[in-house]
Amino acid sequence: QVQLVESGGGLVQAGGSLRLSCEASGRTSTRYTVAWFRQAPGKEREFVATIGWSGLTIRYGHSMKGRFTISRDNAKNMVYLQMNSLKPEDTAVYYCAADGRGGVSSIRDTYEYWGQGTQVTVSS
Repeated sequence: QVQLVESGGGLVQAGGSLRLSCEASGRTSTRYTVAWFRQAPGKEREFVATIGWSGLTIRYGHSMKGRFTISRDNAKNMVYLQMNSLKPEDTAVYYCAADGRGGVSSIRDTYEYWGQGTQVTVSS
């Protein structure tokens, strides 16, 4: 198993930036695909971005393209989400998720392991 811990959330004004971090521990020898999802109050959990083990395969949710960048440092067991030009509608709890079966996916149920989430609030 792998444990995931997110950090870096907070309150930011519209147009600002935040960098979220996801630290993995436990069975980190497995080559996990890692994704970010988010969930706003009263809404479904939404796909944000995913990155394959090598870092070469990346996918973004439609509304995140051009504003968010996902990256990883396998030596540190870390995955990052750089979020720029933030909008009030980006306000949500952001979750890190991992799957060790290979490939990348935007489907929530693909991911076996989840962190507890970090709150991002964007004020207008």
